This record gives sequence, C-alpha cells and structure tokens, in this order.
Amino acid sequence: MSDTDTRQARQVAALFSHGRLTAIPRKPARREQLLEHLAHTLFERDRVYTEREVNDALLTVHEDCSALRRHLVVAGLLERPRDGSSYRRASGGREAPAAPLRDPSPRA
Repeated sequence: MSDTDTRQARQVAALFSHGRLTAIPRKPARREQLLEHLAHTLFERDRVYTEREVNDALLTVHEDCSALRRHLVVAGLLERPRDGSSYRRASGGREAPAAPLRDPSPRA
C-alpha cells in the first residue's frame, strides 16, 4: 500500500466511529473518498442489487441510505437503469485499498 493509499484509508477511517459513519462529508474530495470506499467494501463487482439490498447495505453504516445511494449513483460508482429497477457497482475506476471499517456481517 502506498503512502497516498495509507493516508486516504486513514482519512476515510476518521469519518467512522464504532463502525458507523458519523456524517456524510460536505467537501467533494472527502465525500468521493468515502463513496469509493463504500462502493468497494459494500458492493460486489458484477452483482445486481435491488434497491432494498442497496439500502440495507448502506444502513449498516449510516441512517440516510437514500442520500448515500444518490451520491453513489451521481458519482458513477453505482449504476442504475432509467427505470431504477436495479443497481450494480460500476466496473470502472481503481480498487480502493482494503481497510475494513465495519463488522463483516452477511447480508440477507
């Protein structure tokens, strides 16, 4: 892991307390770091999710799942068809450094 990746992982970790996101960052650069982390730790590549599954995954870290979902879609980290029937993690972008910030619990 490079120094930049380590610094970014620490910055993202600072946004959490006891595995929960304390607030959605207002600064775009910090929010982008958070969203990349969430996309790579909560959602599997090449898997299709329902809106409920996306909400359930996001609720594990913050109560405002709709804001996080919207930010992920706008940032291009989650893709959704026009009808909003499903979601999937976007295939582009770099992999975020693996830094578990929440308890790994199975999603139903």
